Amino acid sequence: MAERTHPPEPIMRWNSGRADRRRRLWRRFRRRPMPMIGLTLVLAFLALAVFGPLVSGDPSAQDYLATLMPPSIDHPLGTDDLGRDAFARVASGARTSLQAGVLSTLLAMVVGIPIGLAAGFYRRWLDSIVMRLVDVTLAFPFLVFAVGLAAILGPSLRGVVLALSFAQLPAVIRITRGEVLAIREMDYVSAAIADGATDGHILFRYILPNSASPLIVQATVAIPTAIIGEATLSFLGLGVQPPTPSWGVMLSDAQQYLDTAPWLAIWPGLLIALATLGFNLLGDGLRDVLDPRSGP
Repeated sequence: MAERTHPPEPIMRWNSGRADRRRRLWRRFRRRPMPMIGLTLVLAFLALAVFGPLVSGDPSAQDYLATLMPPSIDHPLGTDDLGRDAFARVASGARTSLQAGVLSTLLAMVVGIPIGLAAGFYRRWLDSIVMRLVDVTLAFPFLVFAVGLAAILGPSLRGVVLALSFAQLPAVIRITRGEVLAIREMDYVSAAIADGATDGHILFRYILPNSASPLIVQATVAIPTAIIGEATLSFLGLGVQPPTPSWGVMLSDAQQYLDTAPWLAIWPGLLIALATLGFNLLGDGLRDVLDPRSGP
């Protein structure tokens, strides 16, 4: 009769340790009221972006008999100058903002992290070239850089995503490089180098996992910046083009109706502020929780 085998005890302890760490981090996170408020706002924003367009109807449907109507039972957030339902447009605009914020940040991370890893690990001439380019790019304010790139790429959601991702790239490279320079001097990395470990093994087994916490926080903080960037570009006519709903486009269209129909500007402006606040509070909470020097 074959003897029954069991998982090695070290693996069981390792898996248990990871589960205990996740529970400990979640316990520390939920004890902080402001990050929990941020998480609630982010989840509400995600629910609006995902499910709002499914229940609100066609955001481009026009009803010329119901133009500039205030909030009512039929139109909870009112209508615009073409009789389009403001709630439907706000919900679809949330999806546009979510796509711009998440996709641009994800693209910046995918491109910037490998560059920062290589610059911080190999240093010498590669580090000098990369950091000089980063310093030149950081000389331009974020929105000015994004506006210039969007003007070159052309007005579209794809152009907005590319412009915002390139504008975020220098910060991602700089943070990644700084983490690599600090972790590279740790004893366990020096021991791995002395044991003959390959560069790829050291980078992806030791350095990148230990750099994950600040990069996650950076991504969380970068998303609201990208949301504001998308609204700004669309407001200036360099982003999403009508009739595609966007909070920036709605604010631009509402300028001439601020006296007669102020709700057209209130709702997109309020959602931009709440989405930005939620992601910033969530990012601050993650930074405190993931910092090993913070309290229990």
